[in-house]
Amino acid sequence: MTKHLHTDDAASPVASYSQAVKAGDLVFVSGCIPLNPETRLLEEETIEEATAQCLDNVKNILIGAGLGLEDIVKASVFMINREDYSGMDKTYASILTKPYPAREAVFVAGLPKDARVEISVIAKSR
Repeated sequence: MTKHLHTDDAASPVASYSQAVKAGDLVFVSGCIPLNPETRLLEEETIEEATAQCLDNVKNILIGAGLGLEDIVKASVFMINREDYSGMDKTYASILTKPYPAREAVFVAGLPKDARVEISVIAKSR
């Protein structure tokens, strides 16, 4: 059985998808771009700011599901600029704690709303 999750504390979806879906003891958080949930504007003057906003959206979705960043088992990061990798990774490492979840970082031609980064995660219930 699945349950579709939503919180107003994270940016609402920009297309036809749920913020997250709980299936068994796993929570699948859809890709979060650096969209500020209050202003609906991208927060991405720097890759560090953009990464922090993405992870803030992820964190708030997980909190709504009764979880936290420490429950992430897998993260996927999508970026449009290879030059952004080190800034993204530095910010990611400052927000998530060791041991880090499994992760891939993929460079793509474009992202929703022309964002420069998008992060999705899978988390496991305690």
